[in-house]
Parts: sequence; C-alpha cells; structure tokens
Amino acid sequence: MTTAVAAYAAPAAKAPLERTTIERREVGEFDVLIDIKYAGICHSDIHQAREGWGEAIFPMVPGHEIAGVVEAVGSGVTKFAVGDKVGVGCLVDSCRECENCEAGLEQYCLKGGVGTYNAIGKDGEPTYGGYAEKIVVDEAFTVRIPDGIALDEAAPLLCAGITTYSPLKHWNAGPGKKVAVVGLGGLGHMGVKLAHALGAEVTVLSQSLRKKDDGLKLGADHYYATSDEATFKELAGTFDLILSTVSAPLNLDAYLSLLKTDGAFVNVGAPEEPVALNLFSVIMGRKTLAGSGIGGIQETQEMLDFCAEHGLGAEIELIRADQINEAYERVLASDVRYRFVIDTSTI
Repeated sequence: MTTAVAAYAAPAAKAPLERTTIERREVGEFDVLIDIKYAGICHSDIHQAREGWGEAIFPMVPGHEIAGVVEAVGSGVTKFAVGDKVGVGCLVDSCRECENCEAGLEQYCLKGGVGTYNAIGKDGEPTYGGYAEKIVVDEAFTVRIPDGIALDEAAPLLCAGITTYSPLKHWNAGPGKKVAVVGLGGLGHMGVKLAHALGAEVTVLSQSLRKKDDGLKLGADHYYATSDEATFKELAGTFDLILSTVSAPLNLDAYLSLLKTDGAFVNVGAPEEPVALNLFSVIMGRKTLAGSGIGGIQETQEMLDFCAEHGLGAEIELIRADQINEAYERVLASDVRYRFVIDTSTI
C-alpha cells in the first residue's frame, strides 16, 4: 500500500516550488521507510529544477541530501532497525551487476544509476527526492549516520561531503600534498574541511577575499583572490591537486598553470556552459584535467565515519520549507554560509 506524504515540488521548469502531496511506494522486502528530518539544498537541485542541465521530469521533488530516522523496515532488511539514524544521497539504485557496481562505484554504473529524484526507477515510476516528509529506499542505498554528527549538519554530507571526499581520496590528498579548493561555497567549504583533516596543506582560491576569515577557520592554510592577476603569477606550479567546486565556467588554462608536473585539476562543479581549453596546458607538465562524481555507497559510509571521527559537519543555515524559493535565489547570489538545510517538519 502506497503512502501519501507532503512535499515541495517544482510543477514545471523554472516554476517556484510549491507544497503538494506525493505517493511513496509500499515498503518492500529490502526497503526502509525513512522519516526525513532534514534535507539539504544543493546547487544541482536548482540546475535540475530549472532545466539547466537539460530536459527534466516534472513535477519534480528535489533533494538528495537526506537525513532522517528509520520508521519501518521490510522483512528482509538486515542493515537497519527502527530508530536508526540514516542518510540517503544522490542514488537510490543501480544495476548492481556491472563492473563498476561490483567495484563499489555505483555512481558510475555502466547501465546508469537511478537518481534520488529526476529519474525513473526500476518500477517505471519517477523518483522524488528529499523535500518531503518521508522516503522509501532500498537498504543497499541507505547509509548510517554516526552518533558523532548532528542530523542537520549531516544532511549536506550526503552530497557536498562525498562529492569532495571521493576525489580527495582518489588523488591522494594528505600529508606532504598541496591542495587548492576553488570556491568556498556548499561544496568548497566541505572540501577545505576534509582536505585539512586528511593532512594536506590547503589553499582556497576564491574570486575575492570576502570569506578569507571563514576559510582560515575552516582549515585553510592560505587564501587567495583569483580576481587578482598576481595570484596566478605567484602560485604558478604550486599545487599537486586543484579541486574546482564552482559551477561557473573558468579559464582552465590559467588554473592548469598552477599545477606542478603531474598535478591534477579535478572538476566537481558542473557549469551549464561548455568551457574552452588549450591542450598545451595539459601537455606541458603531463597534467591531468579530470572530473569526479559523487562516491559509491561504501565510500559514502567511509566519509561519514571519517567526519564523525574528526568532528566534521557542514556549516548550515536551517530554514523552513516555505523559504525554499528564497533560498534558491540566495544560493545563486552566493548568499549562504554554507549550506541551506530544510527542517522538513515545516513541510
């Protein structure tokens, strides 16, 4: 039997989100029913609700930074029990059979994973995300939130946390490595915290010095303004890894000049527009221009455990559901420090 729950949805592309009612599927054998307590607002929610990344499915209930409490479990569930604190990120299913899925890289499922929203599930029905009272998710795509992290600060870790943790780990950020984070926003602030906790020397590259004090408090060792041309001269050939968290197109040639030989520039922010590149920027210095998605389920759990061990959570501004549309505009204006989180009890 399906369950009707309140949610906030975009009825059409670029339309304001509004309160509505959606149906959640019956709890199956391996499903958990989660009473959502908090849902983070990711910039990708805005991209998709406004069709910035292409045609989307409407009505759309965004939200893939979900933190809540297990309310019920299916008869075959072994990982979770009623009352457990859990999270759901950007994926709710994958083929589970391909080479990548078997390697714990469900985010790169060769047959295409099933997004938490703006996707079609294996049942042929659209998926609806976390701007809602409850959600039903297979236990295989649910993670445990450790006691050391408050639920509201944990919600953004399900996207912003894992999206930065995964490339930092893959490109071996740690002691002796110089890491730069481009942008100090929802993703960037977690990138700084995580890179610092991993033991790297961390530099923030931001358009201005407006957030310098914040950046240093979050764990950055250095902070530079990219609007100052002297920055690119001073830092040429400095970094082992640059993590770009911004969703605006950058002058890639300028940023690639900041890498050491064999350094990597990794994009986790996804601009809506194409970007230009002179290939000599990677040829000279054997540099890598790369991208990274989220992380697999096992790595997401690893990230949460790491955050709990190091006392890390997102820096958040808690809002009511009726403030979602205002929050979207403030995200676009870079007017949030550093992640909006919806108190879903207000839906």
